[in-house]
Amino acid sequence: MALVHDTPLPEPLAPAPPGAIGEGDEDPTRTSRSRATTPHLGADGPIGVLLLAHGTPGRLEDVEPFYTEIRRGSPPPPALLQELVDRYRAIGGTSPLVAISEAQRAGVARALAGRLGRCLPVALGQKFAEPRIEAAVDRLVAAGCRRVVGVVLAPHSSVVSVGEYRRRALAAAADRLELTVVDRWHLHPGLVALLAQRVRRSLEDLRLAPGERTFVLCTAHSVPERVVAGGDDYPAQVRATAEAVLGAAGVAEGGVCFQSAGRTAEAWVGPDLLQEIDRLAAEGYQAVLVCPVGFVSDHLEVLYDLDVEAAARAAAAGIRFARTPSLNDDPGFCAVVADVALTALAAEGEPAGAS
Repeated sequence: MALVHDTPLPEPLAPAPPGAIGEGDEDPTRTSRSRATTPHLGADGPIGVLLLAHGTPGRLEDVEPFYTEIRRGSPPPPALLQELVDRYRAIGGTSPLVAISEAQRAGVARALAGRLGRCLPVALGQKFAEPRIEAAVDRLVAAGCRRVVGVVLAPHSSVVSVGEYRRRALAAAADRLELTVVDRWHLHPGLVALLAQRVRRSLEDLRLAPGERTFVLCTAHSVPERVVAGGDDYPAQVRATAEAVLGAAGVAEGGVCFQSAGRTAEAWVGPDLLQEIDRLAAEGYQAVLVCPVGFVSDHLEVLYDLDVEAAARAAAAGIRFARTPSLNDDPGFCAVVADVALTALAAEGEPAGAS
């Protein structure tokens, strides 16, 4: 029977294993709970982990079918298609997202093995690229898994994002396995610590002169306002993450905005990143540092919308622009995702090795 975990996760489990963070670095995934709280998996425990990701076209010629699928079968107008192709060309022709998602899958598998002392099947399923969500579920079934926890590689939850991953994963699982899909993990202490660490280091790298001011903008993908009007609390989750990250980084001047709104006639949640850059320049700030708290990988919305479009907007406004490095397959981040999965398994109320 397929189940859904629709509430925020309880307090995360034990710290990441030694070596999960670069030598000499503070471990940003460490928590106060002991390793004894890690679920015990018996040698024959039929447990698996399903990582859910967006996917991206592998070649420029794949952009049109990719975009058509995103538009639910409606081919894009030629002008919009050309704009998207040009954006991919501007970042080198393709996005590294699929390769990064696979590296994250491998990193999460290593983190789980380090925590548990044994390997678990970890499959990657994508909405718009191979391997698809349905194929990933098939692989876990073929591996003998009876219980699977799904984690979307996006910490915030919305019906138009995580909701779609959940629906497809549950439909694929049907009655073949018990599937728990984590709804959100936007306040995991390890995630907050990793992002705060990047903010601190990026601020140091700006090397501003005494008296110069930097504003830190935490960004996430916008969603249509009608979604929020229907009760979706996605913007509130983003703001909660931003507040936690800015507080942990010791940032006095910072805020939240949204980016990459869809090219539709309807209103999207703001404030908009580009407009915020203009405002900060007009208010006399010398630099803006963007921390994309809503994204865990380098992809088009980071490499183009931030590194190209937002950077150009800042240059035109006469304000310096910087961005925090993406989490990608950082071992500390993979340890966080592994902990999210293990915490969900422990929350089910039975030893994770039970069958």
